[in-house]
Amino acid sequence: MKTFDELISLAKKGKKKFVAVADIEEEVLLALEEARKNIGVKGILVGNVKAVEEIAKRNNIDLSDYEIVDEGDREEALRRSIALVREKKADILMKGLIHSSTFLKAVLDKDKGLVQGRFLSHFAFFEIPAYHKMLALTDVAINIAPSLDEKVKIIENAVEIMLKLGYEKPLIAVLSAVERVNPGKMPSTEDGAILSKMAERGQIKNCIVDGPLAFDNAISEESVRIKGIKSKVAGNADVILCPNIECGNALYKCLNEFAGARCAAIVAGASAPIVLTSRADTHKTKFLSIVLASIIS
Repeated sequence: MKTFDELISLAKKGKKKFVAVADIEEEVLLALEEARKNIGVKGILVGNVKAVEEIAKRNNIDLSDYEIVDEGDREEALRRSIALVREKKADILMKGLIHSSTFLKAVLDKDKGLVQGRFLSHFAFFEIPAYHKMLALTDVAINIAPSLDEKVKIIENAVEIMLKLGYEKPLIAVLSAVERVNPGKMPSTEDGAILSKMAERGQIKNCIVDGPLAFDNAISEESVRIKGIKSKVAGNADVILCPNIECGNALYKCLNEFAGARCAAIVAGASAPIVLTSRADTHKTKFLSIVLASIIS
């Protein structure tokens, strides 16, 4: 897969999906409207009706195309949105203005959330002009300093998504600062080596994992040639596994701000896809995230 246009075409072929949004904000409504027009998504807006009507009026959006649930309390609106997904009245949960920590706390609630014993991780999918195909990045927003076992689960979540997108055996690059194992001094290199061997022996399935790899080694064939690296993943990665949230978050924002990338972002591992984007993200990023979620659901 090389562009989001391919992803949009794939989403158009699926059945109509319902997206429940708590605490609606302008960029989210613009994204939903674009998704409604392009892939037939149906939005369920849970929140302050007057606020939603004002946003719609400013942007000439006809709210008759949406289902609206009037709820003035922000956290109650979130709980009601989650309930819609749990009750199968919505296929996708999407974050509005509500803060990410509050949003995730409700999602993780053992009794009324969407986790059901699984491990959550963030998955970002990029179309980057300088790269020859789509590139995924994980985890940049949820897991702060994942352990080796948690990195296995993050890879498994990413592979599950990639398989649903049509990839047969995605190539996973385990990111570090160097391509050589540095025992005791650079734990990310040790994790990269272990994860590679685990995949080689079938402990991590349906993918090829290699690491440690520095970022240039993961995506640049020229860098791989110069350094003489022998790998099926190096220079051709489909997914980059980040060592920690600081690295992942910085890389995510650099790709968006400096590399001219288009991006979609969702939470993997829940009982339904969750669109979790930054409040600062544009409606284009939010729209593409809905597209991705609609395929995964």
